[in-house]
Amino acid sequence: MNSEYKSIIDRIFALSEQLGNISIMEVCGTHTASIYKYGISDVLPKNIELLSGPGCPVCVTSQIDIEKVISLLRYESVTVCCFGDMLRVPAGDNSLYKMRENGYDVRIITSPLDVLNLAQQNPNRIFVFFAVGFETTAPLTAALLESAKEAGTSNLFVYSAHKTMPNVLRALFSQSNEIDALICPGHVSAITGRRGFEFVAHELNMPAVIAGFGAKDILIAIYYILKMLTANEAKCINAYPSVVREEGNTIAQSLISKVFEPSGAYWRGIGYIENSGLKINSEYSEFDAEQHFEMLYQEANENAACICGEILTAKKKPTDCALFGTVCTPYSPVGACMVSSEGNCASYYKYWKEASWLIL
Repeated sequence: MNSEYKSIIDRIFALSEQLGNISIMEVCGTHTASIYKYGISDVLPKNIELLSGPGCPVCVTSQIDIEKVISLLRYESVTVCCFGDMLRVPAGDNSLYKMRENGYDVRIITSPLDVLNLAQQNPNRIFVFFAVGFETTAPLTAALLESAKEAGTSNLFVYSAHKTMPNVLRALFSQSNEIDALICPGHVSAITGRRGFEFVAHELNMPAVIAGFGAKDILIAIYYILKMLTANEAKCINAYPSVVREEGNTIAQSLISKVFEPSGAYWRGIGYIENSGLKINSEYSEFDAEQHFEMLYQEANENAACICGEILTAKKKPTDCALFGTVCTPYSPVGACMVSSEGNCASYYKYWKEASWLIL
């Protein structure tokens, strides 16, 4: 093992001896994937447990949102556009992937602005972008709407399932809390700034560290957390200063504010949370799919054996699920956590047999 990593791990062990059992939640799905990839849990003291939170935007997209978007495909002139990892997310026995297999027009895009190009090239069709993601991707959707308005595009609409991080964390931790500290998402923090997660320390009285995504970044974040816990401190530390500034990306923040306004949102496995979503505001309502189309849907029941909700709230791990790795795999996902590369179950499935810690 690299001596630099060994030094950090030795310091983590020294601090852990002063503490009892500690649970740390990594909020971001990319952190979850890195933790499994590098086998970080395997080199930590036994009293330090890493648990995943609701940081995969695909995983927390509700069945209601998916079913509403699927309902749009009953209009023959409608094309639904989405990122690739939304295709296989199940809504009961259905999904956008199954709709595409059955001949409906569902297209994968790599950038929201691809939808504008499609709309301009195909004026006789209607294009609906299924917009998901946290503060990181919301500016891209806002840029799409701003560009569509400037171009006078009339055959483009957006269904916004965007969500924001602060209020879901408040909802999870304001009443009962078995988590001792948070590793905060580097991508979201690049937009919100360190100040965007200051509430974790000030309101929730929990240590928080904004971290990058390498093995060293995550180990340093754990070290800072243990250092705060041993000193009985609750601060929000920016350990990713190369990307995250104190005030964040103010241009992206302004773009979000220009196009969206806060709204309630349904989180898969968690439920309805006030002011945790982003809806299109009145100035851009001409592009709001919910206002333009009648959406008929009936929420399907989740598979009773799937425990994605408990995994997303750090109550259980993928291996606690009876379906994991047998009935439920990335090739035939039963639950949302097995779909996206940021999903806890998908990440664990990919790396559970052989972590890559030896590359360090």
